Amino acid sequence: MKWIKYRLKTTTQASDLVIAMMIDVGVDGVEIEDNLPISEADKKRMFIDFLPILPIDEGICYLSFYLEDDSNEKELLDGIREGLEELSQFTDIGEGTIVKSETEDKDWINNWKQFFKSFMVDDIVIKPTWEDVKPEYTGKMLIEIDPGIAFGTGMHETTQLCMRALNKYVKPDMKVLDVGCGSGILSIVSLKLGADSAVGVDIDENATIATGENLEVNHIDREKCKVYTGNILEDKALEDEIGYDCYDIVAANILADVLLPLTPIVPAHLKTGGLFITSGIINTKEAEVAKAIEDNGNFEILEITRQKDWSSITAKRI
Repeated sequence: MKWIKYRLKTTTQASDLVIAMMIDVGVDGVEIEDNLPISEADKKRMFIDFLPILPIDEGICYLSFYLEDDSNEKELLDGIREGLEELSQFTDIGEGTIVKSETEDKDWINNWKQFFKSFMVDDIVIKPTWEDVKPEYTGKMLIEIDPGIAFGTGMHETTQLCMRALNKYVKPDMKVLDVGCGSGILSIVSLKLGADSAVGVDIDENATIATGENLEVNHIDREKCKVYTGNILEDKALEDEIGYDCYDIVAANILADVLLPLTPIVPAHLKTGGLFITSGIINTKEAEVAKAIEDNGNFEILEITRQKDWSSITAKRI
């Protein structure tokens, strides 16, 4: 489907007011483009490990919205222009110009799938659900994944580091806690490797939905893997529900800035001798995360593995 795009040029100062006005006159959603630096508060909410380098902020903001057709274009644009005129009486709206264009006819929801192909991590095959099994993969452990809009195809270095650690340490009858489960790939790998049960938790409801769907695709009984939506850093009731002193492995493929506050919480959920397998650690923050684990007093670091710019740390609860 082709969409008609309208791009309004205004100022960063007026952008919030302009967006509110656009919604009032009937715009369903607005795409924002500016060079405002991301605040530390936003960084934490978005779980960004390092901030992108942006061009200099010149106070310009572009606000875009889309229509399937231009049947109500005149009415909508007239309403926006009237709103801009009113706003200009008491704030600097900048140019206030609107440029019309047409988007390409693409399936944006599924277009990314062309980049996700079957691959192997050690002796484990990761296959997108829409691909056939290649002859060379016959007889190998197969994990089928459709991440939907959740994080976790298994292609990223951090996920592969965690998978290798799980392949090394998971034993039959183990219980695994997967913090930040995404598509559920680490829970599924653990269960396929022989773990008795797994628990996944993620702050994103889309992730817990994707995990449930991927458990089904991999023919894993839902009783073997409970999945929760929530933030164990802030929700004590969720922590209680997940359980204490009962996990053989806690896996957390999350960014370093989340691992730091998570580390003090993990020992209470692990059995003595249990393992804390972490990844999502950019190499510039490896030392900081390792120090936090060591300084906790409940862990002994067993190994640090690396792939390209990313690190994984495995520690044992002592």
